[in-house]
Amino acid sequence: MSTNPDVDNRAGDLAEDELAAADQLQQGYQKIKSELHKRIIGQDAVIDELLIALFCRGHALLVGVPGLAKTLLISTLSRCLGLSFSRVQFTPDLMPSDITGTEVIQEDKTTGQRQLRFVRGPIFANVVLADEINRTPPKTQAALLEAMQEHQVTAGGEQHRLPEPFFVLATQNPIEQEGTYPLPEAQLDRFMFNINVDYPTEDEEFDIVRRTTAPTQAQLNEVLSAQAILHLQELVRKVPVADHVIRYALQLTRLTRVNEDRAPDFVKQFIAWGAGPRASQYLILAGKARALLKGRYHVSTEDIRSVAAPVLRHRIVTNFNAEAEGITSQRIIQQLIDHIPDRQDAAQDRMAARFIKENLKK
Repeated sequence: MSTNPDVDNRAGDLAEDELAAADQLQQGYQKIKSELHKRIIGQDAVIDELLIALFCRGHALLVGVPGLAKTLLISTLSRCLGLSFSRVQFTPDLMPSDITGTEVIQEDKTTGQRQLRFVRGPIFANVVLADEINRTPPKTQAALLEAMQEHQVTAGGEQHRLPEPFFVLATQNPIEQEGTYPLPEAQLDRFMFNINVDYPTEDEEFDIVRRTTAPTQAQLNEVLSAQAILHLQELVRKVPVADHVIRYALQLTRLTRVNEDRAPDFVKQFIAWGAGPRASQYLILAGKARALLKGRYHVSTEDIRSVAAPVLRHRIVTNFNAEAEGITSQRIIQQLIDHIPDRQDAAQDRMAARFIKENLKK
């Protein structure tokens, strides 16, 4: 174990077999991206954020206009990982039991007795695509809360465990808001990432049109198994993280709160509600996953800055002043990153990296 007070060992040092697993994760990451790019053109940042959420056991909300291959990306990812996939099209008449399942009366042909039997809904899959989640009423949206947090469904007083690993990947259209039901803050907070899916570049769109109008379609290969993903999820949590990195993540989260004494003026002027403690947890977890995917065994403040936007953008509630001036949560996050000094952090990152590397060799 490490004796350096600046390195947090509560996550545990990586053993030899875990270092081998970390190498497997990095190789798997490249193979997954290669397989995805057989059908998905561009969207590298979106793919990276999806994989980070997956290896952190997190759920993700993908926001983008129609036609940007959000559904195709999620279904292709599940196939590459060998996971069961289920798609639920959210509509205003969708009921909670349509998602979780329902109890039906079944007659035993041998005894003639009738009993209730639970018929599982589409949520019993490894990857659940909640398509246009904001088009269904709050009662049905709330049916996902227990599943997302506890990985189980309760029906008739009985708990039914969901398959592991389990991910809810929801999509949302930011343009058309008529007849929609915005997700409440409590449910938005359950999503680890809010991922922006933007338009492709001109060259990417050229490749999209050429490839999708051709008669052949690329065949996908399975890269990882469900069991391998569960093992890699455990590995992510064991990545060491230095105390100064945790404090940096805390600063990003705490400075979004208006009642924080050190909050900068632009926060007090444009934010109604800031991020809660779950944001700090997800910043560190996402930083650990990103570090491993990039071939490092420690977390740097650069990792935290890279994942700050998808973690914080849906946890910051702007006020009327921000709407009037066109100030978005994305812009506020960038201002916070610029506001927090990191001159000493870079040196501490190098010290922590060198110390961890020396300890891993022993």
